Order: sequence, then C-alpha cells, then structure tokens
Amino acid sequence: MVFLLVLRNIARNKKNSAVIILLVAVITFLFFIGNSVIARSNLGIHQAFVQSLTGDIVLQKKTDITMNLFGANTPIIDDFFSIPVLPAHDAVMEIIKGEEGIYGVTSQVSGRAFLDMLGVREPVLLCGVDAQTYFPLFPGIILEEGRFLHNGEYGAMITSERAQRIERRGEQYPQIGDPLLFTSGGTLGFKIREVPLVGIFSYQNPGLFMNEIVIADPQTVRALNSIQVATSPEIELSGNTVLLFETGIDDIFSMDFSLEYDQPDVEFSADFLRAWLSETRTEQNAGVKGGDWNFIILRLKNNISSSLFIKSINSKLEASSVAAVDWRVAAGISAIMLLLIQVLFNTGMFLVCVAGVITLINVILISVFRRTREIGTLRAIGASDFYIRSLIIQENILLTIIAGSIGILGGAFFLKWVNSIGLEIPNELIISLLGGQVLSLGFIPQVAVSSIILAVALGIIVSVYPMEFTVRIQPIEAVRQG
Repeated sequence: MVFLLVLRNIARNKKNSAVIILLVAVITFLFFIGNSVIARSNLGIHQAFVQSLTGDIVLQKKTDITMNLFGANTPIIDDFFSIPVLPAHDAVMEIIKGEEGIYGVTSQVSGRAFLDMLGVREPVLLCGVDAQTYFPLFPGIILEEGRFLHNGEYGAMITSERAQRIERRGEQYPQIGDPLLFTSGGTLGFKIREVPLVGIFSYQNPGLFMNEIVIADPQTVRALNSIQVATSPEIELSGNTVLLFETGIDDIFSMDFSLEYDQPDVEFSADFLRAWLSETRTEQNAGVKGGDWNFIILRLKNNISSSLFIKSINSKLEASSVAAVDWRVAAGISAIMLLLIQVLFNTGMFLVCVAGVITLINVILISVFRRTREIGTLRAIGASDFYIRSLIIQENILLTIIAGSIGILGGAFFLKWVNSIGLEIPNELIISLLGGQVLSLGFIPQVAVSSIILAVALGIIVSVYPMEFTVRIQPIEAVRQG
C-alpha cells in the first residue's frame, strides 16, 4: 500500500522528481568515472611494482624519513639522502623464515651512478640483487636478449628502452658482452667499476622510473656505494684492490700510483686500467657471502593481508631497528601521488555532494509544501508519524536508486566510448599510472557498488529534515487549504 502511494506521488510530482533524478545522476556519474579511472590506475601501478620491483612488503632500516627503494620520498631531502644499510640482515632473515604466508624473499642493495656505454653517458638507478632469489620472485621482468644475471658473477642488465635510447644517441645497439662503465662519487672518494652486459630485459608494466633501472651484481653496487663487503674468512682483498678503491681519481693516473701497483713490467695507462676493471674474478666472488644489503623484499601468498602482516612483523622486528613498509611506500612518489589524487578527488566529490544535498533538500521541501493538503488529510485519518516518515524516505530512496543506476549506466557507456576511440596518452606519468600508451578503462564492479551506496546515502540524508518538517503538519492545515 505504501509503495503504491510512493509511485503515485512520484508520478504526480514529475518536475520535482526529474530534478532530483538529474542531480543525483550527475553526482553518481562523476563519482563513478573518477573512481573508475583512479581504481584502474591503482590496479595497474600495483601490478607494475609488486610483480616487478617492490614485492608486497619491503623491510628497511627504521629512520625518521620515509624512503623508497632508491632514496627518500621527500624530493627536497632526496638529493642529500644516503640509503642506510639494513642492520642485522641475517638475524632478520631468520625471523622471516619463521613467518607463514610468504611466497618468496630476496635481498637488494640500491645505488645511483653514471653509466658510460658506447659513447653515451647517463645517470642510472642500480639494483644490486641476489640473482638466485630475485628473478623467480618477479614475473614482471621479461628477458629480451642474453640471459639473466647469475649468482657469483660480475655483470649487469639494462632495459630494452635504455638499449634503444643508447642506439639513438650512440648509433650502435648494445650487444651482449659489451662493457658497462659505472662511476660514482661521494665523501669517500671517486669510484669506478666496469662489468659486462649479460642481458637486456623489459618490465611487463613499467612504472614512471623503472626503465632507468640497471640490475647488477651486489658487489659492484656495494663498491660504488663505498659499502664494506662482508666476506668469508678465507677471502681477502689484495693490496692492489684496496689501493684502487682508496685512491682518488686524480691519483689513479699519477706516476706514484703506477709505481705502487705491483707490476713493473706493465705500462700503466687508461687501457690498462680498463682491462684491470674488466676482470670479473668470478671464482673469488663466488666465495663472498652475507654482505650488506639495504632492503629485504617479500612477496606474500594471494590470501594474505599485507597490512596485517606488516603489523605482525613490525612487532617482532622492533628490537632490530628494522621496519616493514608496504609496496606503495617502497615504490615512491608516483604510487604515493596516486593515493593523494584519490583523496583530493573524493574530497572534491564530498564538497559537490554537500552542495547537492542543500539543493535536494530545498526541492523536496517545495514538494512537501505542495502536498500539505494530502499529508494533513493522511494525518486526519490516522496516519502515524512512522507512516509519514516512511512515505517520504521511500520516495527519495527510490528516486536516488533510479538516478544512481542512470549515472552508472551512463558512466559505463562513457568508458566504452573512451576505449573505442583508442586515445593515446602523451604524458609519461599518466602512461605509468594507466599501464599503457593507449587509454583503456574497464568497468570495475566495486566502484559501481560504491556509486549506488553513495546515491542511496544521498537519498537518506536529504530525507531527514523534510521528514521532520512533514510530521509537524497538522490536520487543520488540510482544512485551511480546502
């Protein structure tokens, strides 16, 4: 009976009903489209980093500054920030091994340097990895040429995008076995290291900076970072090796350095230095174990909550000065910025909803004024306050459900139209967020459900004041209006 009366009232107040439907449909449409784009971006960037670089959780030294895998998350500090070494690496690994729900674990030492290759010099981000555990953990790393780096060897891998860039600038495409010369400088002096190119790879879904990454053996990155290497007792660095790493760039080419180097029959020159740096000494490196790392990276099984795991593991690592962070913090500014965009967008939508609620309340009140006679008559024949309230709220909820459905349907058609035109994205940041150069947006059921909930919530909110106003209408009002 009440529902039939609701339908009759909606039909009799076509103009007011149309205004309510139109306004709520527009709000729902905007909410659905915006959050669909953000959710699609969030899904793409999550897959990009979790499957290729950060894993689900990263363990790092506890500091006052949040940091990603290559530096500080605060741009102003980043240029002066040095990634600290992870304390008690082996002890932390023992704790991790006792945890359930972990799919895989690997370690990484990070750095920055300049790469010289085929006459091209450019800055790079260095990932010094435990090759045995690193590559199986990240299916998003796709081998294009050569092979993956092996444990116990000196070498590096570059992305196919970098290889193409080197070809454009140096007019020669990098070949497997070509030398890569890394240089870095710091408070402890100038460091130089040369390793062979063992492979060219690509990321299945590269993030904003991922094409700038070079994957290398950890010993090379440690040397460039001036990190002391932990070795087994029987491994010792020769005096010549120590001499090279402790000598400044100006001293390397001096006569004194050439006299100190213990090979008087060999003339010291730039070619000699290059040859010396090119020696891989694989058999020596194979004995190196432990060492210093910046991060431990974890991949969790599909049914494990990363937030609950972080809370649990942080309580166990508190004494070790080690903290666990999620993939978004480890990925850095691009992933954090997407979260900020989501917050800003929904804050804007909240303000739009506030303005919409004020407008809708006024429209509903006008409708109530016009129906004073009808409502007064209902009160006169015994209609309770609950009956009157249910009449108003059912009308508004039904109207907002219809409006929400129209908004979602319109948003779905809009997404389909955008996908059909094949819009190319010119901005690199947006490409990294959406996971491709061609704009492709999908229908996300969770966002559709959220949009319907928003519409219903609006219907309930805008009914509160009109309901209270309606129940105050007395039967005498109906008599006065004839």
